[in-house]
Amino acid sequence: MAIAPDNRSYATGRRKRATARVWIGPGDGSFIINKMKPLDYFRRVTLELSALKPLVVAGLLGKMDVFTTVAGGGLSGQAGAVRHGLARALEEYDPALRAPLKRAGFFTRDPREKERKKPGRKRARRRFQFSKR
Repeated sequence: MAIAPDNRSYATGRRKRATARVWIGPGDGSFIINKMKPLDYFRRVTLELSALKPLVVAGLLGKMDVFTTVAGGGLSGQAGAVRHGLARALEEYDPALRAPLKRAGFFTRDPREKERKKPGRKRARRRFQFSKR
């Protein structure tokens, strides 16, 4: 995480198998995820709102330009990764924002991952159907 020479901040966010790279800087409030608008990319309002939440908590919605590239995982994991990266970038941009963002729980990296498949099972815990006869 570092502040770029052009007054932008960069941070990385992760959730499940998704990784988001987030750049923020002062601007007119444009939000770009993989060259698309958030609603066009996530296709669900709940995921878009989840990704934008750090800006709402910081009171900077419409005041910061956000450029994000995200890869891996599904849409839900990617929204969580964007949220995590955005919170970290906001803290890098203005350290005074750390307290409200931390209170909202945006710095905690969600450790839940998919459990591996076990031998002799269909999935991680699902057993094959039992037949008595």
